[in-house]
Amino acid sequence: MGKIQTLSLGLVGLLLGTVLVACDDGRAGAQDAAKQLASAVAALDVGSVPFEGKDSAAANDRLHEAFKALDPAKPTVQSGELKLDKDTATVPLDYSWKIGSGEWKYTVTAQLKKSGDKWLTVWSPGLLVPGLAEGEILGTSSQSPSRADILGAGDAKLVTYRPVVHVGIDKPRLGAADPAASATKLAGLVGVDPAAYAQQVQAAGAEGFVTAITLREDGRTISDNQIGEIPGARAIRDWLPLAPTRTFARALLGSAGEANAEQIEKSGGSLQAGDTTGTGGLQQQYDAQLRGTNGIQVFAQTAGLTAEQRQGLLNGGRRILFQVEMKVGTPLKTTLDPKLQQLAEDTLAKVGPASAIVALRPSSGAVLAAASGPGSNGYDTAMLGQYAPGSIFKIVDSLAMIRNGMTPDSKVDCPATLTVDGRTFKNAEGYPASSLGSVALRDAFAHSCNTAFINARDTVSQAQLESAATSLGVAVEAPKLGAAAFLGSVPGEAAGTEHAASMIGQGKVLLSPLSAAVMAGSVAKGAPVSPVLVLNPNAAAAGSAAPTAGATAAPSSSAPAPAKSAGTPVTAAEAASLADMMRAVVTSGHAGFLAAVPGAPVGAKTGTAEFGKDNPPKTHAWIVAVHGDLAVAVFVEDGGLGATTSGPLLKEFLTAAG
Repeated sequence: MGKIQTLSLGLVGLLLGTVLVACDDGRAGAQDAAKQLASAVAALDVGSVPFEGKDSAAANDRLHEAFKALDPAKPTVQSGELKLDKDTATVPLDYSWKIGSGEWKYTVTAQLKKSGDKWLTVWSPGLLVPGLAEGEILGTSSQSPSRADILGAGDAKLVTYRPVVHVGIDKPRLGAADPAASATKLAGLVGVDPAAYAQQVQAAGAEGFVTAITLREDGRTISDNQIGEIPGARAIRDWLPLAPTRTFARALLGSAGEANAEQIEKSGGSLQAGDTTGTGGLQQQYDAQLRGTNGIQVFAQTAGLTAEQRQGLLNGGRRILFQVEMKVGTPLKTTLDPKLQQLAEDTLAKVGPASAIVALRPSSGAVLAAASGPGSNGYDTAMLGQYAPGSIFKIVDSLAMIRNGMTPDSKVDCPATLTVDGRTFKNAEGYPASSLGSVALRDAFAHSCNTAFINARDTVSQAQLESAATSLGVAVEAPKLGAAAFLGSVPGEAAGTEHAASMIGQGKVLLSPLSAAVMAGSVAKGAPVSPVLVLNPNAAAAGSAAPTAGATAAPSSSAPAPAKSAGTPVTAAEAASLADMMRAVVTSGHAGFLAAVPGAPVGAKTGTAEFGKDNPPKTHAWIVAVHGDLAVAVFVEDGGLGATTSGPLLKEFLTAAG
């Protein structure tokens, strides 16, 4: 019995061994080899892959040579279903490359052979690209479309291609002249740093052209003759996408120029050396829409041929493997009025501190001008500035008071000073004594009585202030604006001195010049204004990236996010009462100088907002106004009094605007 059992166990073991051998037919090893090959090709490093017919190091060099033109792109490579035939196998390798805005996909078949206990890959250039022959490499060519224009009201060309000249040293033209001497002379002529430019020229290659400066052709004061008198210097004519002037709406529009190394690296392959891309403002936000997409070709060609040899071959010896069609960009349409924008900038030209003028059309919300003065140093004060609004915020206070039953004729108490929780508030210097005591709300508004409005703190809650602000479009999302902006912030909770400060536009209340213009415009319209700047924000070419910033994105701030919509929109009747009081500011208050502005009657509100810890405190200067279907906000940082600093700027702007 024991012998029979032993024999049976032996037979079972023999049968199991036979089954295991049959299952282990080499497939697992071949599949491992296929996966290793796919992973190595995807990494562009096959130095560790064993080949038949090619040394691994040589195969690696060949791969790098073939794919060099696609650098820095790398493919994704996946191995497919393996087919096994004894000691040979085939497996598909599925490639996918990101080429510009396109995706190049193809499949090759790899052959594997078993040698001893190893599987080797049979070398062929066709492993890399279908039909690639020995001695062939890949090449690429690209064609960039012209950048699309940025348009203003009536499709006026705000940014378009304008003629320029690149002034620099062309080193092949130097001859025996000293490069440093020529560079120093040219730098002196065009006004750049001589030492730095001379160093750039000397560091450049023998065939290089080193730009010293790029000048607009229109209004150029340095002539070709002056440039030509310097050995090696020349002016190369070109066209660049430019605004009418160097400063025109610069902070809002941004600029466009040749992509730098950092921009190319961050583009994910959509930018190449020599491409034009946007930096800052709308140029960067809508870069994909304006730039369009490059046309790109990937081709196979014999390595080592000269240009003359290629000329004699069909298609220059190039065999097209993949291409992405060029797509031109789409012009960006905005509401900016070129005349009013330039007027706003001219008005601010001599203002030293940061400053801004925003003008919009209340009936439509169209932003007609958004100018930031030279003191803003390139920052978009008009759209992004965050400042205490001071007494212009009394427009919001007044709406809250009207909703509590008051009218412009209601009496309010305006003492010379008022103490809240130990903090003393007072009226601005020069406040007329005749407007102290019991006065009409209209008079307190016209002369900007701080104490009268702070006195209302017991009947106007902070939540009511917040609600009234949103009723006038302040701190409310602007889905049709299409540009980065700060839309204002009014806290819904505050008590004591902070609530008192809120009543005069201090504390944590913040506005931008844009949101101040929206507030004034809502009075003129009799309904909340939602500002509009970009008319076609979703017009990016198919397949291109979306704009890089949200419609109402703001700089980092602790201010709460804007509301989705106005909770209780201002009514026509409420707006009429506010307009009555704003007109009184001109007829009997601080802004009498605006009575001389021709055309429709002007309504206004001045504002002086304290900031900092100086004694006496520094102040920002504000004024907002409505003039027919035009609402304007003027702001000067650290500007003193709104009536005496911002007021004259507003008068100049409105008078010239007509």
